[in-house]
Amino acid sequence: MNSSPRQNHAAPNSHTESQQLQAVEQEQEDESHRLLPSSASPSSDAVLIKTVERNEDDDEEAAYEAREKILIGDFELDSPNSSSVPPFSFKKLWLFTGPGFLMSIAFLDPGNLEGDLQAGAIAGYSLLWLLMWATAMGLLIQLLSARIGVATGRHLAELCREEYPYWAGIVLWFMAEVALIGADIQEVIGSAIAIQILSRGLLPLWVGVLITASDCFMFLLLENYGVRKLEAVFAVLITTMALSFAWMFADAKPSTKELLIGLLVPKLSSRTIRQAVGVVGCVIMPHNVFLHSALVQSRTIDPNKKGQVQEALNYYTIESSAALLVSFMINLFVTTVFAKGFYGSKQADSIGLVNAGQYLEEKYGGGLFPILYIWGIGLLAAGQSSTITGTYAGQFIMGGFLNLRLKKSVRALITRSCAIIPTIVVALVFNKSESSLDVLNEWLNVLQSIQIPFALIPLLTLVSKEQVMGVFKIGPTLERAAWTVAGLVIVINGYLLLHFFLSEVNGLLFGFLVSSGTAAFIELNSVAAVYNHTLWE
Repeated sequence: MNSSPRQNHAAPNSHTESQQLQAVEQEQEDESHRLLPSSASPSSDAVLIKTVERNEDDDEEAAYEAREKILIGDFELDSPNSSSVPPFSFKKLWLFTGPGFLMSIAFLDPGNLEGDLQAGAIAGYSLLWLLMWATAMGLLIQLLSARIGVATGRHLAELCREEYPYWAGIVLWFMAEVALIGADIQEVIGSAIAIQILSRGLLPLWVGVLITASDCFMFLLLENYGVRKLEAVFAVLITTMALSFAWMFADAKPSTKELLIGLLVPKLSSRTIRQAVGVVGCVIMPHNVFLHSALVQSRTIDPNKKGQVQEALNYYTIESSAALLVSFMINLFVTTVFAKGFYGSKQADSIGLVNAGQYLEEKYGGGLFPILYIWGIGLLAAGQSSTITGTYAGQFIMGGFLNLRLKKSVRALITRSCAIIPTIVVALVFNKSESSLDVLNEWLNVLQSIQIPFALIPLLTLVSKEQVMGVFKIGPTLERAAWTVAGLVIVINGYLLLHFFLSEVNGLLFGFLVSSGTAAFIELNSVAAVYNHTLWE
């Protein structure tokens, strides 16, 4: 009975309905602009548009699916533009705790532990100050990585794919994969050495490699139980390392006075320059720069709300600083134990990851719990945790650069196979002597040193770009500090590269100079081309 009047009334009011529709559309447009802070620049509007487009595209690769992310309670703010930051809360800090500790594993991998023990054995306590400042430099780079992940809602590999031309993205992906494989070989070999120690030599190195390779399946199993369960396992592994190396530290009873002098008084001599370079060169791992920008996205954060982003950055800064403080203490324990036991001894120049346990046992004896096994347990925890994070990083790197819509299990198996197959070959070829494994480790350090610019330069370029970061781009002072740290690390690793080749390839010095000069020229020009394209895009 009422339908007829409505139909008769429709035609006269069509203009009114059109006005109402326009009003609704205008209200929706105003709502979208309301999400941005009032001080946002036009480039911030571009960031919002990009984010909306990404959210609507179901085919885009994502670091974490919405169902996998951890919901932060009471995260919605009362201010109209969500630009204010609520007061500090320990409950929220606990919810944000996790990504920084996974990131800190790269500071505790077997390659770093070998650098620590060699620095202690050859340089004593004199490089502890450098270890402290190197960790601080690493923290700065990792905070920038977290910043770009939180502010954009994308991790570094995805942003490189979007912001760089196709050919440059492929080059960056290839370099990241090479760096990851090199790091993974070190980590797997470190775990295999630990298994060999704990089995008293019963299990050869290649068997330890196969056992370590199986952690991929453990990783996949843990992922099915959620992010927090995975983070809890890493907390156990880090705690195991801390307790093991703290026990060694207590057994060795290093000099407190010399330790404090080593931390507070900078010293450097020509004899210890190589160890100093190694300490600084190990703080930045290329794959870790990509990893941290993805890990921070495991929490539900809306990158269009300034208050949420700033609050997340505040908590991630605290959490990452605490994580790297723990890693610094563990590295400190290892360095001081070997400084107390082997500095100035005839074994100092020959000690490495393979024979370190044996030397510790000869120096400190058995005791209630033999120090050899304590070292083996700590090394195993370091190797296992770093191989799992390497697998994790490989997923993000491959998925981000190539935008592959693969199941995580398939992608993890591909990533694992890329590293395990060459590692088994390496284990069989280099298992002839202890010195051959040490030489292998040095070659792998050189390999990763070459890759560092291909991770640092994109990170620092993008985090300084307003079109990408909006109001969260870093300021000029922080930008200069970051580029100074990056330049210092690149130069130091370049010195390590030159020193290594001059000492290892004496007969081919001329060929080395020509080839390295050519390679450096090509690399620097490639980086410059990529950088200029991004800068003027």
